[in-house]
Amino acid sequence: METELPLLQINNLHTHFFTKSGVVKAVDGVDLTIKPGETLGIVGESGSGKSITALSILGLVPSPPGRIVDGEIYYKGENLLQKTEKQMRKIRGKEIAMVFQDPMTSLNPVFTVEKQMIETILAHENINKKQAKERAVELLDLVGIPDSRKRIKNYPHEFSGGMRQRVMIAMALSCNPSLLIADEPTTALDVTIQAQILELFKKMQQELDMAIIMITHDLGVVAEVCDRVMVMYAGKPVEFTETNKLFDQGKHPYTLGLMNSIPKITAEKQKLEAIYGSPPDLRALPKGCSFAPRCKHVMESCLSIDPDLKPVDDGHLVRCLLYEESKKAVST
Repeated sequence: METELPLLQINNLHTHFFTKSGVVKAVDGVDLTIKPGETLGIVGESGSGKSITALSILGLVPSPPGRIVDGEIYYKGENLLQKTEKQMRKIRGKEIAMVFQDPMTSLNPVFTVEKQMIETILAHENINKKQAKERAVELLDLVGIPDSRKRIKNYPHEFSGGMRQRVMIAMALSCNPSLLIADEPTTALDVTIQAQILELFKKMQQELDMAIIMITHDLGVVAEVCDRVMVMYAGKPVEFTETNKLFDQGKHPYTLGLMNSIPKITAEKQKLEAIYGSPPDLRALPKGCSFAPRCKHVMESCLSIDPDLKPVDDGHLVRCLLYEESKKAVST
């Protein structure tokens, strides 16, 4: 049986920022694959490298001071890091689209939604302005904006936060991309609007057969929409597995810490567990495992050895010496 090629494959990606106070290793060795039609979740605290990984895929890392210093990013078998800026402009929006974290700052406040959407469509599609406007109206209908033919003439500030997010999604879907990157698409939205946005993503994915990278700190969002999950810490993936397996058999101490910080519906009073300490300074990462200073299970070897991401089960990868030590104990 022929194996389906991944839509996107990232190998050993390193994206660093060269500042006056030192080199910030924002992404420090990311490997991932995503198949057509799949939803991959990337989770972790702020500063873990989630958004910079996404910007690296699109070639949007601000330079200076940022630069991809190592790695490969293959999209449909072609290395995006070997593309020129002109070639990347044809890919952005058309092949790979992104819903940015803050729709208010992502939309230009001095132009109407109509002008911004039409500009995006005309940049990638071989159609006239009238056809582009009709396409924009259809998209606003598709994402659930009422009276879209009238509302398309409004400015961004005339929409609520949820509606602005829907406009951003409509713009991202305007050219039927094969891959959609959604960076914290439900942040600052109330739970009702959040549920509607997630349902919208599911609907669009089924209709367009596109893959989605969902970047979030909310494990509830991951459980709702993702097929597989990559947990990131200090610029590195520390756990990578199927969503159900992550929730049922999470392994890495950081993953377990994130799980334990989620409120649970019980009749008894409960005290939420917090992960001790703060994320490390990416300009001066500790020797050994980056999570060691915050880990409840830290061993002496953790302070000197930086573990690799290794399989602990079928399709379940973990970066932790605990599981290497347990395997040694079993073998002896």
